[in-house]
Amino acid sequence: MTALDDADIAKILVVVAHPDDVDFGAAGSVATFTDKGIEVVYCLVTDGDAGGFDRETDHEGMAVLRRAEQAEAAKRVGVEEVVYLGYRDGTVEPTLGLRKDIARVIRQVRPDRVITSTPERNYIRISPSHPDHRAVGSATLDAVYPDARNPYAFPELLAEEGLEPWVAREVWLSGGQTPNHFVDVTATVDRKLAALRAHVSQIGHMDDSLEEFVRGFLARNAEAGGLPPGTYAESFLVVPTP
Repeated sequence: MTALDDADIAKILVVVAHPDDVDFGAAGSVATFTDKGIEVVYCLVTDGDAGGFDRETDHEGMAVLRRAEQAEAAKRVGVEEVVYLGYRDGTVEPTLGLRKDIARVIRQVRPDRVITSTPERNYIRISPSHPDHRAVGSATLDAVYPDARNPYAFPELLAEEGLEPWVAREVWLSGGQTPNHFVDVTATVDRKLAALRAHVSQIGHMDDSLEEFVRGFLARNAEAGGLPPGTYAESFLVVPTP
């Protein structure tokens, strides 16, 4: 499936479960988009309050820390706006309530492209298959179609909040087994790494292994996508939403 040309994209919404999800999955691509003048907004369903390795920090303290880390990571790839929905880390389910909350953000942001996690379990590489990731991917797809575009879905969004229906033209899914679109991020891989390094609470234990790990899977993506040797790529499954 061919993705829409970036020249036809004015705004992108990225919907993920936790701080750092977008940076592992799509920060290199995000940097290429913002370099082209495309506005990118992040929507994080949780604050990541159940993540990290500091057992002495409570949930509230971890949430505050991770919000600050995500704000800094976003700035490093040209993103200024980060929206939080406030769900508890590790407990996310693809409920009607979550669909409504995401549909609200879609109507507020009015993106041409939505990027989110795959709702499918990845049996080749289990790390993208956190239950929160799959729940957010499922709810986001349902929020894109049919909820955000349908004036009869969650009518209070229009009647009480004045949010007109909106059609996002395509969805990119990250973390799946069957990608069909590869973004060359060779020019932005250093900024992706800088964004990841902002998440000290999550990757501080990796020391020098982070760069090797990231460049390794990006190189494998590039090879799978038919890009030249020595390049790096992020991979997605493009879902059209006509």
